Amino acid sequence: AGMTGTAIENFVCIIFNVSFMNCTWHVGRTEAGDTQYFLYWKTSKKEDYTGCQNYIKDNYGRHTGCRFQNVTIENKRAFFLVNVSRSGQNIQSYKKTIFLYEIEKLTPPLNVTVNCTESSHGCEIQWQPPHTSHVKRSDCFKYEIVIENK
Repeated sequence: AGMTGTAIENFVCIIFNVSFMNCTWHVGRTEAGDTQYFLYWKTSKKEDYTGCQNYIKDNYGRHTGCRFQNVTIENKRAFFLVNVSRSGQNIQSYKKTIFLYEIEKLTPPLNVTVNCTESSHGCEIQWQPPHTSHVKRSDCFKYEIVIENK
């Protein structure tokens, strides 16, 4: 049971550049006061939650997100917990389970080369798959090529 206006909204996590993860949320519609938000996470039900080490803060010093490094996607699910406290007392908590592979923002394809020849009136475009920590098979990727005449 919590107090109205303190709940977090729009809890979103994204993994980028292979192993960095940002999680952010919007704080409840309360005055700045002494409400604070603490994020914990784990990648298996058996282990203990780990607290955020690198918070993102708003102008009032409230935690509105967390930055993580060295995140591996191998453990498919992650369990998140945000405790909302006021005057040091827990007044509310929010839980969410996320499949990590669903929140990865892939890097662009690597080493893109384009070779156009007048004799064949065509172009050959080649590239390598993006960096990722968990996709082992390159045929898992689908690509879209947009060609613009300029």
